[in-house]
Amino acid sequence: MFNILIPDDLSEAGLEVLRRDPNVHVDVVKKMPRAELLERIAAYHALIVRSDTKVDAEVIARAEKLRVIGRAGIGVDTIDVDAATHRGIIVMNTPQANTTATCEHTMAMMLALARNIPQADASLRRGEWTRSKFIGVQLHGKTLGIIGLGRVGTQVARRAQGFGMEVIAYDPYVSEETARANKVLLVSLDELLAQSDFVTLHSSLTPGTRGLLDAAAIAKMKPGARVINVARGALVDMQALYEALVSGKLAGAALDVFEEEPPPPDLPLLKLPNVVVTPHLGASTTEAQRDVSLQIAEQVLDALHERDVRNAVNFPPIDPSAWPIIRPYLILAEKLGRLQACLMEGRLARVEVEYRGTDVAPHVKPLTVALLRGLLEPILGGEKVNYVNAPVIADERGIVVTQALNLIGSDYTNLVSCRITTDQDEHTVAGTLFDGNQPRIVQLDHFRIDAVPEGLVLVISSRDVPGVIGRVGTILGANYVNIAEYRLGRTRPGDRALSFINLDNPVPDYALKALRDLPEVFWVKQISL
Repeated sequence: MFNILIPDDLSEAGLEVLRRDPNVHVDVVKKMPRAELLERIAAYHALIVRSDTKVDAEVIARAEKLRVIGRAGIGVDTIDVDAATHRGIIVMNTPQANTTATCEHTMAMMLALARNIPQADASLRRGEWTRSKFIGVQLHGKTLGIIGLGRVGTQVARRAQGFGMEVIAYDPYVSEETARANKVLLVSLDELLAQSDFVTLHSSLTPGTRGLLDAAAIAKMKPGARVINVARGALVDMQALYEALVSGKLAGAALDVFEEEPPPPDLPLLKLPNVVVTPHLGASTTEAQRDVSLQIAEQVLDALHERDVRNAVNFPPIDPSAWPIIRPYLILAEKLGRLQACLMEGRLARVEVEYRGTDVAPHVKPLTVALLRGLLEPILGGEKVNYVNAPVIADERGIVVTQALNLIGSDYTNLVSCRITTDQDEHTVAGTLFDGNQPRIVQLDHFRIDAVPEGLVLVISSRDVPGVIGRVGTILGANYVNIAEYRLGRTRPGDRALSFINLDNPVPDYALKALRDLPEVFWVKQISL
C-alpha cells in the first residue's frame, strides 16, 4: 500500500485516478501548514504539490519513505531537487499539460499591455469616458523577442506570427534548424534586447538565468519597449524594471509572476499605471488544471509501481515508446553491476561501460545509471541506491565513470560491457539479451561463457584439469546443494577455467571452505543476483 499526500489544490480528475488504484491511500489536506507537513511527511511514499508548498531540505530529510515528489505544473524551484536526488527521490513535473494555457495568457497579457485594457476598464467603471488617455499600439508589424524558445515560447511565436509580428528569439539550447522550422530567427541576447518592441520571457529559472533581465540588460533594450513575464518572477530584477518604467526607458510591463508570491502590497511596481499584473494565472484554466492533475496522477502511480518514469527532472530520460525494448536491458545492466560488486576486491576507483548495437545506442545514460545502481547497492549495504542518486553517490566517492558507444565489432547484435578497476584488481563482464528479453552473461574477464544471471550463483576460478567439475559436484551434493545449471568457460585446454553455477539453495560456509581448499581452485564466490 502506497500513501500519497497532497497538501495543495488538485483537480478532482486526478484525485479520482489515484483513488481508483486499490494499492493507494490518498490524503488531501489543502493549505497544509508547514509544521503539519514536517510532522506527517514521514508516513508517505509520494508527495504531489503545486507552487504553494515548499519542499525544502528539511522536509526531505524527514521523508523517510518518500519515493516521488510530483509537481503539478512546470517549475520545480519550490523543491530542493539536489536534496531529493541525494535521498534517491524522483522529482517529476508536467511540462506539457499547461503549455496552451500559459501561451494564451502570455498573449492576453501582451494585448492588455498594448491596448491599456485594465486601465481603461477601471476608468470606465469609475464613470469616466476618457478615450484619449488609453491610446495603445498594434501588435502587427512589431518585433517580438522571445527569451526561451521551448514549448511555451514556440507556441507564443506561432500565435504572434498570426498577429503579423516579426519573431526573434534567444535560446542557447535550441538549434537553428528548430528555429527555422518555426519561422523564428535566433539571435544573441543583446541583439534581441536592441531590436524588440515586446520582450517575453519563457526561460526556466536556474542560477544562470536568475536576474537575466537586470539593469544592464534593460539598458540595452529598445526605448519604449514592453516586457511580459509569465514564466518565473526571479528572471527579472524588479527594482531595475521599476526604475526603467518610471524613467520612460520602457513603456510598460505585464507580470504574472513575482520573486516573492504573493508580492508585498507595498511593492512599488504595483503602483505604476503602465504595469499590468495578474496573480500567477498562467496555468489557471479549467482545461489546464484538469490535464495537469491527470498527468501528474498517472506519472506518480507509474513511478510508484515501477512501470515507467516520465518527466523526471533528476532521472535519466527514457522515451515511453521505447520502454518495452529498454526495460530488459536495464535489468541486464543492473545484473552486470551486481555481479561486478560481488567479484571485486578492494576500493572501487573506476567504472568503464561500453555499449554496442542499435538497440542500446539511444539509451546509454539510463543503462549506465542502472549498472551503477546494481554495482553500488551491494557495496553500500543498507544505503538507499536507485536510478536517481546512483550517479551522485559515485561522484561523491570519487569513482570515475566513463561510457562509450561502438556500433560495430561485436559477435552480438547488442552488447553491454563493464570493466571496473579497484586498488587491488580489475574485472570485465559483458552481457546481452537472447530473444530480446533473456539476460545472459557472455564474458567474465578472459572467459567466454553463456550464463543466466539469476538467483544464487557460485563462481569458481580454477585450473582446467580433469576432475575439478566432479569434485565440485561431489562437495555440493554431499551438502544437499542442488545445481540448476553449470556453465564453464576456459582460456585454452589445460590453462584456466571459470565455472558459473546456478544453484537452487545456498552453499553452507563449511562447504565453501571445502571448495576453496581444493588444490585446483584459485578462488570461490557465492553471490546473489
